[in-house]
Amino acid sequence: MNERAKELFSRGLTQLGLQLTSAELGKFYQLATELTKWSRKINLTAIRGDEDIVVKHFLDSLTLLRAIGSKGSLLDIGSGGGFPALPVKIACHDLHVVSVDAVEKKIIFQRHAARLLGLHHFDALHVRGEELAVNYAGHFDWVVSRAFSDIPTFVRMALPLIKGSGKIVAMKGRGGKDEARAAEHPLIDMGARVVEVMEFTLPVSGDARSLVIIERF
Repeated sequence: MNERAKELFSRGLTQLGLQLTSAELGKFYQLATELTKWSRKINLTAIRGDEDIVVKHFLDSLTLLRAIGSKGSLLDIGSGGGFPALPVKIACHDLHVVSVDAVEKKIIFQRHAARLLGLHHFDALHVRGEELAVNYAGHFDWVVSRAFSDIPTFVRMALPLIKGSGKIVAMKGRGGKDEARAAEHPLIDMGARVVEVMEFTLPVSGDARSLVIIERF
């Protein structure tokens, strides 16, 4: 990772109120290097370049820490190249993370990255989200997704997978509150409701972001 990107990452972490150890920072730098290397061969992500990786992948993923705890179990559905799953796991050692994507080459990359970075209790699964309830019904404290689908579709898939007190978190951009409002009646039909919408700007870029937090009722 180039020095400009490292400086942006440091500034963004400060804006998020996060402090990482030198070992954790090293893992992020290493992850950026591997992501760039693999993206030259396979289409892991459309986001290229150290600065964009830092802001649009790393810092964006870490905004999720506003809504989740540092312990327990988390499922990331439709994680692509491993976001937010990999950054969240680097920052939260005690969190058991399961990362799911339907594209096998992206899961192969995530497994490689997890081995290289020494991430324990990180499982990357090549499976469709609809198939997870067979093995993971009522399993997770948090089920999250970053722009995976519309809110009702995501919640329909995620609801069987959370514990009784579990939360579903949809990571959205501008308009997250409007999307949450539009989903109100479909969610009620599923026995779920939006309990909070956190609106904020992404560090460094200033782009609008929101976390839509949903639970059973």
